[in-house]
Amino acid sequence: MSNGSKIQEFKQRAYKKISSNKKALHDYFIVSKYEAGIMLAGTEVKSLRMGKCNLQDSYCFYPSKDSDDLMVDGIHISPFEQGNRYNHEAKRPRKLLLNKRELVRLRNAVNEKGMTIVPIEIYFSGHLAKLEIALVKPKKKYDKREVEKKKSSQKEIKRALSGRY
Repeated sequence: MSNGSKIQEFKQRAYKKISSNKKALHDYFIVSKYEAGIMLAGTEVKSLRMGKCNLQDSYCFYPSKDSDDLMVDGIHISPFEQGNRYNHEAKRPRKLLLNKRELVRLRNAVNEKGMTIVPIEIYFSGHLAKLEIALVKPKKKYDKREVEKKKSSQKEIKRALSGRY
């Protein structure tokens, strides 16, 4: 390595998936994905480490039209069994941590283009809890049917090629 080079070696963080939102993939077209940090209480982190989380029916929102805080609501993190009276609420709004530039880009897309922000997956990246969010457009009913037809035809082709009927 030369003296003037600024090459940084990044270590690969351990990845541990906790929960994913498969219904969101069925109901929406994904335009872009973002990785966001999430502000959690201590007992919430302990519950996540035990895998007690559900992303079903969760969504992201801005508290006001010109706010820079992105919040997520509807994530169910079960209370920690060994927790005391300071245990967390199961469903409460939680703040997401993103760059200012990303927050502005998402807010403009939601306000101007009528898109939605939906959590896709929650996981641990090393020791940090991360939430993968996606900017999405809703699918129409006929879009869902079309995707279902494509999946079933791909399954049939796979079966025919493998020799199983």
